[in-house]
Amino acid sequence: MNKTDRLLAIVLELQRTSVLRAEDLAAMFETSVRTIYRDIQALSEAGVPVVGEPGVGYSLMEGYFLPPISFTAEEAVTLLMGADFIEQRFDQAYGQKARSSRGKIEAILPEPIRMEASRVRKTMRLLTTVDERYRGPEKVYVEQIRQAILLARFVKFGYAKRLPEADGNRQSVRVAAPYGLVFTRGSWVLVARCELRQDIRHFRLSRMNELTMLEDTFQLPSDFNLQHYTPPDDRHLVVRVQVHAAIADQVKESRNYYSESIEEQEDGSLLMTFRVRHPEELLQWVLGWGAGVVVLEPESLRRQVREELHHMLEHY
Repeated sequence: MNKTDRLLAIVLELQRTSVLRAEDLAAMFETSVRTIYRDIQALSEAGVPVVGEPGVGYSLMEGYFLPPISFTAEEAVTLLMGADFIEQRFDQAYGQKARSSRGKIEAILPEPIRMEASRVRKTMRLLTTVDERYRGPEKVYVEQIRQAILLARFVKFGYAKRLPEADGNRQSVRVAAPYGLVFTRGSWVLVARCELRQDIRHFRLSRMNELTMLEDTFQLPSDFNLQHYTPPDDRHLVVRVQVHAAIADQVKESRNYYSESIEEQEDGSLLMTFRVRHPEELLQWVLGWGAGVVVLEPESLRRQVREELHHMLEHY
C-alpha cells in the first residue's frame, strides 16, 4: 500500500472507530509506529483534524466527515456482488435493503466505472443450489431470529436432530436465548443458550419448525462475543477410510464437513481421516460411495456398514 492509499485508509479507520493507538494503526497497515507518526503529521498538515491524546490514541475531531469517496470498478463489483449475496441468502427485509443499496451504488458511479463494473459482473455469477421451496422457511426464520436477537427475547421451536437421542426420538421442542446467527457451509446456524441443555448449542435453521418469539427476555453474557466465539470441539472419534482411485476426484470435491486430512497414494487412491462425535455421522456418506470407499477404522463403523448392507439386501 502506497502512502496516499494509507493516509486515506487511516482517515476511514478513524472515522469508523472513535479512538485508535499508533500501535493499532501500525499493526493494521503492517508498517512501523514511526511511519504512522509521520502519516498523522501529514494528515494534520493537509487539514484533517486529527486529535492525539497521550496514552489514549488518535481520533477525529467531532463533526468531521470524509467527503464522498469514488469507487474503482473492482470495489464497485465487490459491493454489488455482496448485495447479490445478501439478497439471496438473507431474509426479505435485508433482501429489499440489498436491492435498494445496489441501485444507489449504481446511481452514484461515474459512467465509465459503471460500465466497467457491469462488464466485470457479467463474468461472474452467484448460484444457489438449494431449492427455493426449502430455502423459503429458512429465510423467514432468519428474520424472526434476527429480531429476537435485537430485542433480547427467547425463541421456541421444534428441532429435528440428525441422530436420535437415547430414547430414540429425533424431534424435540427447545426454548433458547439467541446469541447470534452464523452462515456456514451454505446454511444458517443459530448460536443460542438452550434451556433444555443449560449450555450454548448450535441449531441449523433448516431443521427447525414452528419457530416463535416469546415475550420473556434474556441478558446476553458480558463475556460473549460472537466474532471471537469458538465452539468446543467434541469430535473425538477418529475415522480412516480408503478411497479408490476411480472416484478420488469426486470424493475430494464433495468436501465432507468432518474431513481432517487427505493423503494421496501412489496408486491414485486416497487415505482420508475424519473426526466425528459418533460413527453414525459418517455412515450414510460411506454407503453413498458404494464399494469405492472402504472403512479402515474404527471397527464399530465397519460393523455398522455391514449391518446396514445386510438390511439393504433384505429388500432386494
